[in-house]
Parts: sequence; C-alpha cells; structure tokens
Amino acid sequence: MTKVGILVGSLRKESYSKKLAENVATLFPEGYATEFVGIDMPVFNPDYDEENRVPAEYTAFRNTVKDMDAVLFVTPEYNRSVPGGLKNALDVGSRPYGASVWDGKPAAIISNSPGNLSAFGANHHLRQPLVFLNMPVLQQPEAYIGNVAAMLDENGKITDERTVAFLQSFVNAFVEWIKTHQA
Repeated sequence: MTKVGILVGSLRKESYSKKLAENVATLFPEGYATEFVGIDMPVFNPDYDEENRVPAEYTAFRNTVKDMDAVLFVTPEYNRSVPGGLKNALDVGSRPYGASVWDGKPAAIISNSPGNLSAFGANHHLRQPLVFLNMPVLQQPEAYIGNVAAMLDENGKITDERTVAFLQSFVNAFVEWIKTHQA
C-alpha cells in the first residue's frame, strides 16, 4: 500500500483547501491510502532540537510524515505566498539537520482561492522550499483552482464535473509520478 500524506495549508475549520483536499483524496486508486497530516504546531525553533526539548507535536508530525511515501500539498494563498503554518511544517520536518522527513518524497501541489487568481503565488513559492528539501515535485499538470467556493455544494462536494475530471487527471499524473520516484 502506497501512503500519501495530505497537508492542508489552511488551519480554518471550514477551509476551502480542506474541502478540496477531501474531494481529491477520494480520487486515488486502489493501492493508495491517503492520510491527512495536521500542521497546527508551535512555531519552529531550532533550540528545541539542540536542547533536547522537542515539542510532542514535532515528534508526532515527523513520525507521521516519515511513514508517508508521497505528499500532496493543498493550499490557499496568504499575501502572495504560502500560509505560515504550512511553512512552519516544512521547517519542523526538515530538522534536525540531516534527518529531514521530506527527503526524496514525491510531491504535488494544488493551490486554490475563492477568487480568480487561484493562488498562483502560493503554488510557486511552495515549489522553492520543496526543491531545497529534495522533493521531486510534479510539474504537469499544474493545479490552480480558482473560485473554489462556488464549486462546492452545502456538503463540501465539488459539483462541477469538469473540475472533478481535471482533478482526476491530476491525481492520475501524481500516481505515475509517485511510481517513477519511489525509492
């Protein structure tokens, strides 16, 4: 069984990113298990590792991600970049130095917004640290979902069939990407 961790960049209870990610999670084929990985943790401080006082949330997060075969990031855009909680999760997982939980894991990004811009800035900003963290990131198709709120019904399900078809093609490409880059 291939395990795909899903990290949602928004911490909001009624997050569009979370609802979108829940829809996408159902599109993975048999043999793939998805798991949502929470990112609500104390702000990264290298002193915690260096002084052996690592928060329990860091340890749990690192162990969970370490167990994943691939990672899907679903994120909104905050101030033309990724939300702070998501960047914090990347930093927490990258340490202690030499023990990054991200190393070599295939990744993919879906960015979204309630407006037309589709979180283009967040998508591309997220790619920068993922390259440094040695995560091969799916290049095509790119996934920018604009007007996400209008696509969701009262139960959080995507109602637009073209969007579902696109997301299925995205997941299919990611599955092939994972197969190509599995250790």
